[in-house]
Amino acid sequence: MTHPDHPAQGGEQEPAAERGAPPRPQSLMLSFFGIHVLGTGTALSSASVINAFARVAVGEEAVRSTLTRMVGRGLLERHRRGRRMYFSLTPRAAAVLADGQERIWRTGAVNRAWDGTWTLIGFSLPESWRSERHDLRSRLLWAGFGPLQNGLWVAPGRVDVAPLAAELGLGDRIRAFRGEVAAPTEVGPVLRTAFDIDAIAEGYHGFLTRWDGSSGPPEADDDLGRQLLLHTDWLDLVRRDPHLPAEHLPEDWPAARAEELFRELAHRFEPGASRIAREILDRWAPVGSA
Repeated sequence: MTHPDHPAQGGEQEPAAERGAPPRPQSLMLSFFGIHVLGTGTALSSASVINAFARVAVGEEAVRSTLTRMVGRGLLERHRRGRRMYFSLTPRAAAVLADGQERIWRTGAVNRAWDGTWTLIGFSLPESWRSERHDLRSRLLWAGFGPLQNGLWVAPGRVDVAPLAAELGLGDRIRAFRGEVAAPTEVGPVLRTAFDIDAIAEGYHGFLTRWDGSSGPPEADDDLGRQLLLHTDWLDLVRRDPHLPAEHLPEDWPAARAEELFRELAHRFEPGASRIAREILDRWAPVGSA
């Protein structure tokens, strides 16, 4: 099982042109439910979701097909109430979104507290296990790992590998270790080998270019739309960033400036977005919703 909206495929980053493209409807949908549904125990009617997404130029057909796909992928649960259809988060999607909120608001974009510890994962899967290999690589990227060499991935800090291995059913195929680099190995070359530092920085620079000095992209009609685009854009960056130690990154690392801008705009858009959400979102509280 992969994480539902991981952007990378097979251990590779998307090209820059794709990173700067408008967010996919599913990325927007996850952000939307994370902002307006996570932790509320409620479901939203499809009609009100369509109304909200019109503010970011996503049409009714795209919204309906995205909702259907997300139900099929186990991310949303469908509820019929009379002639209306409502959608709530599944426990799986709620857990992923809660992790995203943790990264956004508590972990932060800059890692200033690294203790020099690395988590290493070695694995060997049969060539025929293409799907399992893809799922494992996607989950490793999500967890902050990068490929150091064939079959060996590393992440700065202490990463709990057991849940990942259990989720994928690959416990007997994965070997996990913790340790520090030893001479002649140096941290800088390890980071540059395992992680595309330039691409990560480019993502933050792109965010600053898109959002600095304006009220948001022109395709957003109001604060609800601006909030949705902002959070989707930022969560995409956070998911791509393996939270590398700041002391080993360039001095002008842009993550801090980008995070400051995100927080400023998030607080600016929140009052208007909440008011609009109260006006247009049709909520219902099904029993047992996430």
